[in-house]
Amino acid sequence: MKIMVGIDLHSNNAMCGLMDLEGKRLLHKKVPCRLSKVVELLDPFKERIERVAVESTFNWYWLVDGLQDRGYPVVLANPAKIVQYEGLKQADDKSDAYHLAELLRLGILPEGHIYDRNSRPVRDALRRRLGLVQKRTALYLSFESLCARTLGVKLSLKVLKKLSAQEASRMFSHRFDQLVAREQIELIGRLSQSIELIEREVLGVASKLPYYRRLLTLPGIGVILALTITLETGPIERFASAGDYASYCRCVESQRLSNGKAKGRNNGKCGNKYLGWAFVEGSNFARRYDAPSRQFHDRKESQTNPIVATKALACKLSKAAWHVMSEDVNYDPKRVFPGLSKKK
Repeated sequence: MKIMVGIDLHSNNAMCGLMDLEGKRLLHKKVPCRLSKVVELLDPFKERIERVAVESTFNWYWLVDGLQDRGYPVVLANPAKIVQYEGLKQADDKSDAYHLAELLRLGILPEGHIYDRNSRPVRDALRRRLGLVQKRTALYLSFESLCARTLGVKLSLKVLKKLSAQEASRMFSHRFDQLVAREQIELIGRLSQSIELIEREVLGVASKLPYYRRLLTLPGIGVILALTITLETGPIERFASAGDYASYCRCVESQRLSNGKAKGRNNGKCGNKYLGWAFVEGSNFARRYDAPSRQFHDRKESQTNPIVATKALACKLSKAAWHVMSEDVNYDPKRVFPGLSKKK
């Protein structure tokens, strides 16, 4: 009889649960996070194993890739959509592993996308670039704060970017202020070099992908945002509609209604936070430099507030991006803002 396997993955161990098609629990064991140990447990049952479900945690790459290389049919379980019965008196790693196997057995396991392993490092490098940009911004703000409280001077970002470490040090009289200023400017310089290197390397790879050039035709979407959207989206075929894609981009409101009344909120963090960031950034640029986008944003803002208006425009852009990628066409503002076009 065939066997289903559920693996509840953690940072330092993996709980494996094996179940047959009749729901009988055959074996469970907690093993260290080493591929050899997981394979050692599963190999005696390999001919009978029909599917293996691995929980999508931050560290799933090594396990999924390793099991696939050894011929195991692996699926990635989406934990954001998996909720056990809330009336359970006790739940632990064993019950979680068997729950994954049970969902597999019933054919109702919510699956996540296993991103192509060759493109995955490129995507992750661009994510690291975003982290470096945030660290550089924090250093800019810290240096501005130092100038404001010590000198009573507010430096513009344009001036700050041109400062050398020696010039920054000479602005202050106390040696410890000089030390901090010099180190911060040097760190900013090193971070800028790393950011530019990552951008150059990623652009050399991702610019050859089919969606990249099409995405550049969207308002507010420049090189970095187009790269982010391209790499974070993956195959556009996995999204059945523009609405599904907008939801994945966190551009759709999370709500729970009953009889027309709000009964709390659902998981607003379900989806891809990097795509959510990219389309909000694109929305902010689009409303500044694109007339139809600005017209839509201003009308929505008059009805609600600036935050909701920005998010609504981001939703528009995400749906436009889906059409651009799925149909392999350039952006058409008349399709995105038909009402505004007629009015104009």
